Amino acid sequence: MRFTRQKLSSTLMLGTAVALIFAAPNYALAQSADDATASEGETTEALIIEGEAVLETGDPTPPVYAGGQVATGTRLGAFGNKDIMDTPIAATGYTSELIKNQQARDISDVMDNDPSVINSSGFGAFSNRFTIRGFDLKADEVSVDGLYGTAPRQSVALEMFDRVEVIKGASGFLNGMTPDSGGLGGNINLVPKRAGDDPVTSFTGSYGATSEVGGHFDFGRRFGSNNQFGVRTNIMHRTGEASIEDEDRETSLGSVALDYRGEDTRIIFDAAINKLHVEEGRPTVTVGSLTSIPDAPSGSHNFAAAGTYSDLEDKFAQLRFEYDATDSTMIYTAIAAHNSDEVGDYSSFTLNGADGSGTFSNLADSSYVRDDVSGVAGIRQKFETGPVQHEINAGTTAMWQEVRAHWNSSGSSVAGNIYNSGPSTVVFGDAGDPRLSAHTILTSYFLSDTLSFMDDTIHLTGGVRRQNVKSRNYSNSTGAKTSNYDSSANSPMAGIVGNVTDQISVYANYIEGLSAGQNVTETSATNYGETLAPYKTEQMEIGAKFDFGTFGGGVALFQAEKPSAFLNSSNVYTTDGKQRNRGLELTAFGEPVIGTRILGGITFVDAELTKTQNGTNDGNTAAGVPEYQATLGAEYDLPFLDGATLGGRLIHTASQYVNTGNTLEIPSWTRFDVSARYVTELYEYPITFRANVENLTDNDYWETAGTEWGYMTVGKPLTATFSLTADF
Repeated sequence: MRFTRQKLSSTLMLGTAVALIFAAPNYALAQSADDATASEGETTEALIIEGEAVLETGDPTPPVYAGGQVATGTRLGAFGNKDIMDTPIAATGYTSELIKNQQARDISDVMDNDPSVINSSGFGAFSNRFTIRGFDLKADEVSVDGLYGTAPRQSVALEMFDRVEVIKGASGFLNGMTPDSGGLGGNINLVPKRAGDDPVTSFTGSYGATSEVGGHFDFGRRFGSNNQFGVRTNIMHRTGEASIEDEDRETSLGSVALDYRGEDTRIIFDAAINKLHVEEGRPTVTVGSLTSIPDAPSGSHNFAAAGTYSDLEDKFAQLRFEYDATDSTMIYTAIAAHNSDEVGDYSSFTLNGADGSGTFSNLADSSYVRDDVSGVAGIRQKFETGPVQHEINAGTTAMWQEVRAHWNSSGSSVAGNIYNSGPSTVVFGDAGDPRLSAHTILTSYFLSDTLSFMDDTIHLTGGVRRQNVKSRNYSNSTGAKTSNYDSSANSPMAGIVGNVTDQISVYANYIEGLSAGQNVTETSATNYGETLAPYKTEQMEIGAKFDFGTFGGGVALFQAEKPSAFLNSSNVYTTDGKQRNRGLELTAFGEPVIGTRILGGITFVDAELTKTQNGTNDGNTAAGVPEYQATLGAEYDLPFLDGATLGGRLIHTASQYVNTGNTLEIPSWTRFDVSARYVTELYEYPITFRANVENLTDNDYWETAGTEWGYMTVGKPLTATFSLTADF
């Protein structure tokens, strides 16, 4: 890894801060809970928080950690829910308290807290897209409760979810192959809200600049002689212009979660409908014939072509069953179905001039329908052989996906400029009915054994997942089959965790990622229309995790290699290239001092291209991957005003190359966010006022350069959001 003076100083500064925090566990633990000023829904003693999850049996959701912003564990695919200190995987689970207090609208708002994740936008559409440890993850690849193909495609309303979990690193064994070609650097999993032991009845009204208004109702109850039946429902509607001029968004959500919690049987049913309508959403910017990148336009400026819009509707349902056959044997299964329906008029902008000039092209009227059915079945068996404890995980997963799409891009290109208003003379075609575009079946079988010995202080895990992918692609114009792919591959993993003390664990892992190979769309390639073999990523990682009861953190060193595709000298599109990412992560979270909470860290990534076409770009840095990114958030409960909390967050991202030739680059940027909330009572009902301001200084910046297609995303402008929550 290449360390510049700036990176070295940043590392030393953060390392010093982390060292000071970790050096004071006795001071933090000695604080009395009687000295605390608790904020809404929080408790300052970690043991009390962890005790709230004891009522769940089987595979319980990990409890909230001290400070309320993250959880003590996450769902790790085949292993189920695990405490972070006992696993050889780096993962973070962001809680509903964080989502509420930061007034997060979608997944990208939560990812602003994670130094290993970079937010981006989908090419040509208005979808979320992420880069984790330097590798791509599309919104289509986000899972719900561990199942792919169930989350809304483009943008997810978070009001129905209790956790947003980030699993870092290759995860081919943990979760299986994603339904797209990403997810090799990590995954995101969403955990729906379910009824807890305490009743929930709350209403939140919100207002966002400049005219966005919304309302959210959350209701949860348990019934029965032993509270064995539960219901949780969330209803939300939000509409108006937020922070980008003339970009109107309307989001609607309705969800229900039903569950039965018996002595040895648990049944959970989740269902939801998520709608999003976007009028004149600001597009990403594709780089054309440029020698340098011009300054970013104002963050609030909208240069979208008139008439562009997107209508998305996602419906999904999921049924999960767990049965304790014995005290040491759990059998489980889950099945989910999902439908996504999208229509819209889209236009991408290509930047060709240093003065911001370019063209609006790919003027397309598009229709898209996707149906998914996915499921998992497995067994978790615990037993002992002498002094060694075993946990066997074995099972199978399957996913069926059918995509029907059609687009009409007959419109002519129109001149435009990113500093001016978008053109009003755009003419779109008529997409017509969607046609069969792709059919994919993913299946896998997995087996692992976790051995625990030396008084449960050493955990050694080995496992393998056998995966098969069958895919067929069809021409959008003729309907003829263009490719037919059927292949299998193994995804092994091995990991070890050592509990050095009750507060410190060290770990190491080797794990492989696997994702579907891309369809060859390069018309000059002799293998045009074929589907390439699945991409494999090999990852090695070592690290340490810290948990001092009220605050914790981690250090991780990792290396991952991913194949990359290009058109070779024989005119064949092939995966002969490689991208090698080496990185260092430092993270911290919790409540080191009563009334003061921290969350954040810094990640360095050296993303080097090797074996590129004709060796032209060997040694260059991969596009869209900054050398480092830092985020540090803090909250402070005011001692002189009971119930009042102030917060701040600093995000800094290093410069990013836009192209693999490393001739075009967007500069580094820094963003400062602030927040305030006040918890009080009105007629004996708890009331919470929240105010959040992102990009307080209203900086104008290019937020990200895409890892594919050479496009850029304009950064978020000054954005203020206010809300009032009443709990009844």
